[in-house]
Amino acid sequence: MNFSFTSKYIVGLRLISQSLFASFCLVIGWQFYQFYLWATTAADRVAPLRPPAVEAFLPLGALVSLKRLVLSGEYDTIHPAGLTIFLAALFLGLFLRKGFCGWICPVGFTSNLAEKIGRKLHILVTIPSWIDLPLLSLKYLLLATFSWLILWKMNLAELSSFHFSSYNMIADAKMLHFFLEPSLLAGSIMLLLMALSFVVKNLWCRYLCPYGALLGLLAIFSPFQVRRDRYLCIDCKRCEAVCPASIEITARQTVRNCECIGCLECLPVCPRKKCLTLSLPGRITAPPLLLPTLIVGSFLLFWLVARLSGHWQSQIPNETFQHYYQQLQSIGHP
Repeated sequence: MNFSFTSKYIVGLRLISQSLFASFCLVIGWQFYQFYLWATTAADRVAPLRPPAVEAFLPLGALVSLKRLVLSGEYDTIHPAGLTIFLAALFLGLFLRKGFCGWICPVGFTSNLAEKIGRKLHILVTIPSWIDLPLLSLKYLLLATFSWLILWKMNLAELSSFHFSSYNMIADAKMLHFFLEPSLLAGSIMLLLMALSFVVKNLWCRYLCPYGALLGLLAIFSPFQVRRDRYLCIDCKRCEAVCPASIEITARQTVRNCECIGCLECLPVCPRKKCLTLSLPGRITAPPLLLPTLIVGSFLLFWLVARLSGHWQSQIPNETFQHYYQQLQSIGHP
């Protein structure tokens, strides 16, 4: 296989992958909204489909479920798809860099689009390193906070209590309600973050996403790395200009950085053949197409195994969801 030939199509393939997953999220979002309307209006008609994949947007609940699974051996029966997707993302982070962030995550896709629009409008700004570094720590502080509260403080009894709580039963509806009817403060913050995303490169992903922080820490141990041949490099910095994570690629021989999302967009812009390559341990050069193929393939494999093993669809009847959804306003966090 001609590695230089396949690397030229990396950007287009990534756009297609992200677009397909983002479109899928829009579809399941609409399906879940229809289910939400059915459940909250006490409709007598047959319940519309409740898409399990919507549970991907409940990462904190998935973290609770993961610890409960480790301690008790019991898989989440209320939001099993959320736990499955979380496990898939952790697997990708450990073995395939932050592949979930670079090729699948719809939030990352939206962030990338905002960056491209900001670049075309010439409103994108470069954050000085003395500001950038402290801001980078924010997502790790958030991750540390959630890890301390869930992984360190909560025992099995507390995990099970949360799992079977009425709040967990309506966590997906609470999430949707938050976006449908945000408070003035929450709405203002969301609008501010959206506006700043056109000005600051990958604002949410780079500074605020604890999910990405966790995957980045795992990605340090990933066998896949972008390797730079310092003898071929002409220090043109084209790779750094396109890097979504703003990594100083020309300052290192191997990009073993927790911010690298494995997008591989640095490869096709390099003017020197074989200067930048996708490498495995032992300096083995891998075809660029291998990484995204494994990322998407592994993610879909997790979904397929979950479907076949009964760890995808919630075991809670629609009528039970309907009962709790109608108490949405009165049920608070346990």
